Amino acid sequence: MNGTRRWIGYVALTVVFALACGLLSWWQWSRRAEAVEAIELVEQNFDAAPVPLEAELPVLDDWSPSQEWQPVVMTGTYLVEDQLLVRNRPRNGGPGWEVLTPLRLDDGRVFVVDRGWLPLGSVDDVPDVVPAPPEGVVTVVARLKAGEPTLPGRSAPEGQISTIHLPQVADLVAGETWTGAYGLLESEDPAADSRPLPVVRPPADEGPHLSYAFQWIAFGVLAFVALFWGIRHERRARLEEERVAAGGEPAPERRRGRGGEDADAEDALLDAAGR
Repeated sequence: MNGTRRWIGYVALTVVFALACGLLSWWQWSRRAEAVEAIELVEQNFDAAPVPLEAELPVLDDWSPSQEWQPVVMTGTYLVEDQLLVRNRPRNGGPGWEVLTPLRLDDGRVFVVDRGWLPLGSVDDVPDVVPAPPEGVVTVVARLKAGEPTLPGRSAPEGQISTIHLPQVADLVAGETWTGAYGLLESEDPAADSRPLPVVRPPADEGPHLSYAFQWIAFGVLAFVALFWGIRHERRARLEEERVAAGGEPAPERRRGRGGEDADAEDALLDAAGR
């Protein structure tokens, strides 16, 4: 009876483990689906023809995830005095800054343009050089990107921000400002003499989610294989005990020698050689 209860517990534990493996496999499938969706969105939007900003985002706080990476074109004047540096932005494993320069359009509204990335300077608080944007009226092509959430407890010196939280940026700029999305600079006309490093196309990498999903399924199956092996092994041991108790001879044990060779075969070879 105690053995039965014990194996019922083992079966229950195996079922729980297999269910957990199934949930983890499903989670990895979901992660892969998200990665595939992001890759398809890049392929669809990254090289699309630019559309007017006002047509793509007619409302200042409007945004749809399907608009990510869509190029938009606009004409205006950079507000250099309102330029901000975004702290702790990594690129190729190195820390640095992103440069946000608001662009005032002809109708007076403001769109935030991320002009690119700069590495850490000799003094950590600022880059060595922040390339100036073009002066006067400029036509800008930028790819749309959603704003970022706030980071509680994070602060930054004047002229810097810790995250691209567009309502916070809007509070620092005079005039109506788009808060649903900002733009990653693609081109400027006229072009500046130099500019921060531009955004790079996201790689089409699904990650290891598919292989992990199959691994979790395999772990769940192996749990039942181990359970059945344990049940079969214990049943054979119990039958052997009952046979011996009934007066039978114990079954000979197989001994394993070095290298995994059967010791009985080794003994037979020694006998044939006259030891």
